[in-house]
Amino acid sequence: MNPAELLATIPLFESLTPAERDALAEGLKEGTLAAGETAFKQGDAGGEMYLVRDGAIDITIGAGTTSVAVASLFTGQYFGELSLFDGLARSATATATKPTRLLCLGRADLVRFIDANPEGAMKILAEMSNRMRRTNDLMSNQVSRNVVVEHDEHLTLGDRVSDKVASFGGSWSFLGLFGLMIAAWIGVNVLVPYDRPGFLILNLVLAVIAAVQAPVIMMSQNRQETKSKLLAENDYRVNLKNEMGIANMQKGLAEVLQRTSMIEKRMGALARPGDAREAEERGASGQRFDG
Repeated sequence: MNPAELLATIPLFESLTPAERDALAEGLKEGTLAAGETAFKQGDAGGEMYLVRDGAIDITIGAGTTSVAVASLFTGQYFGELSLFDGLARSATATATKPTRLLCLGRADLVRFIDANPEGAMKILAEMSNRMRRTNDLMSNQVSRNVVVEHDEHLTLGDRVSDKVASFGGSWSFLGLFGLMIAAWIGVNVLVPYDRPGFLILNLVLAVIAAVQAPVIMMSQNRQETKSKLLAENDYRVNLKNEMGIANMQKGLAEVLQRTSMIEKRMGALARPGDAREAEERGASGQRFDG
């Protein structure tokens, strides 16, 4: 696959005409990396975009034991395109996992292409705009919410008071204070010889406290149950969106694999013209087997 054909497989440049892709491909420079060698490291100065012509590249964030692999790139894929436009430092490290050939497009070459082909530049900007719109749509349609905060914003004064009462009534502070009050009441009734409040009044006080506290706690528990239902509903929406996103990714991956298979068959037929018919027969028999 020549550089112009490789550019045609990249979404950022697929809207260009063949002549515009040929003009842009003139600025590509080829280089090689050995296994374990890096194209650039996180924090390095940017300004170039890379296309994998042959081999494999791992994109990682962090260093040492804290590094995390975020992508594995193979033939026909690209990386470093953000730095091509903004020239800022690299946000990740690109490491070859096996001998790799790369095509490099520099910022200066892109500027020359834009100066000579303004219509092609507008097509590239249009593709970038579409990608930004899709990202904005995804963020604006975010389904995950902090439902607890939203629920608490609509609480009335009575609701807040009942929550405070329920929180205090289920704490060790309440048990300790209540125990001290009971001990003091018993002490007064046992030790003071005159005007004792009596244990019957104690029973009345305990009954009143239980009668008032029980419905207050039940109101608070009902709100906690409502919060649990909101959290469960929010988790369901998030899981549903993730499931749909994974399904779309699988669909896109299947399409990529299909296009890759077609390209491999086409390249094999071009490399061995005499074996083209045999390759087609093998492909047809494989399709029948898969079906």
